[in-house]
Amino acid sequence: MKQSSLFDIISPIMVGPSSSHTAGAVRLGLLSRNIYGLTPKKITFKLYNSYALTGRGHGTDKGLLAGVLGIPVDDTRIKNIFDLHEANEVNYQFEFLEDFNRHPNSVDFIFEGTQKMTVSGDSVGAGNVRITNINNFPVDLTGEYNSLVLIYKDRLGILSKVSGIIQTEGVNIAAMNCERIAKGEDASMCMSLDCALNYSIIEKIKRIDDIYLVRHVGKLES
Repeated sequence: MKQSSLFDIISPIMVGPSSSHTAGAVRLGLLSRNIYGLTPKKITFKLYNSYALTGRGHGTDKGLLAGVLGIPVDDTRIKNIFDLHEANEVNYQFEFLEDFNRHPNSVDFIFEGTQKMTVSGDSVGAGNVRITNINNFPVDLTGEYNSLVLIYKDRLGILSKVSGIIQTEGVNIAAMNCERIAKGEDASMCMSLDCALNYSIIEKIKRIDDIYLVRHVGKLES
């Protein structure tokens, strides 16, 4: 008789023994994948604290890799993710660290390719997650809303131009958070939206002067 593992018992609702360490890890990976928006040549996963100490046993490493490969939480392929063809097409590595200034279940995704980007996030319990930082800019992305993420040069008129384009298309802005290094320096904007943006809206925003990065991050499935 084949002995069942925790991975087998909990599938297919969630592959893995822990909502924070496995389902949360997959969701963090999916969000970071959408934020990067490109095909990376290399990914470094930096796991902190509880993620670093117990991550391997709980399948956190598998979940993180699955997410950045676009594999959803309930996909049984996560159990054997390291053997998949998709995984072998990416150069990836894991680092396990301790930093008590970070959340117990915290991770950095360092993407390298045509662009380099660092995305940081936390798994906050029951499969819920929060992206907290993109390239050293504080953000607040949970995957509960369709979101627009921008990095741009801080100057008068950027906010009104972006929000004007979105509202003209009949899309409601549920929440918005902006951060900047200093007046006139690089800044970031994160908008939570009541529905997804179509391609034409995103292209209009990309054409605004002094915007360096535009990412539409879709709402995660429950």
